[in-house]
Amino acid sequence: MSSGKGKPETPLPGTYLKRDEYMKLPGMIKYQARARYLFSAGQAQSRFLKGLKEGRILGVKCPVCGRVYVPPRAYCEYCHAPTTDWVEVPGTGRIHTAVVSYIATDRSRLEEPEIVGVIRLDAPGYKEGQYEFAGLFHKICGVTPEQVMDGSAIGLRVKPRWKPVEERTGSITDIECFEPVEG
Repeated sequence: MSSGKGKPETPLPGTYLKRDEYMKLPGMIKYQARARYLFSAGQAQSRFLKGLKEGRILGVKCPVCGRVYVPPRAYCEYCHAPTTDWVEVPGTGRIHTAVVSYIATDRSRLEEPEIVGVIRLDAPGYKEGQYEFAGLFHKICGVTPEQVMDGSAIGLRVKPRWKPVEERTGSITDIECFEPVEG
């Protein structure tokens, strides 16, 4: 068990090193890897991203159990059946979780916080109270940090705010954020 301070409560045999002592060990070198990755989005994700460029949110529906997946998956996680039925999901939904973040996507510190969270989309066939739902993790605008902290943001109806058509690239960022629905 650990006390959270780096050393276990029950001492283990060995010599504990301080953080700066690691680099002084024989054979240790300071190196920053410059790993570059290239991967294919695959059939399901490619179609999903193409839909975003067109201003549509696409998902797949399991032909066996009826679950809708957004972002789409090639197979149902529950039935293991191939998900071949494509559906357009309205962009509207509700805020399921939200957090106030002072960290940008590039890990830099933000002066003004962003609200991010999971949006439970109004997918066809979803029943209230069903645990599984079609959802996206995304930025939320038009909601204050105070609303997140007091819990009043949870359950708010939201819709996507799309980038202008000429600026879309087929990326999740084609949706600028999800914003509260008027009225």
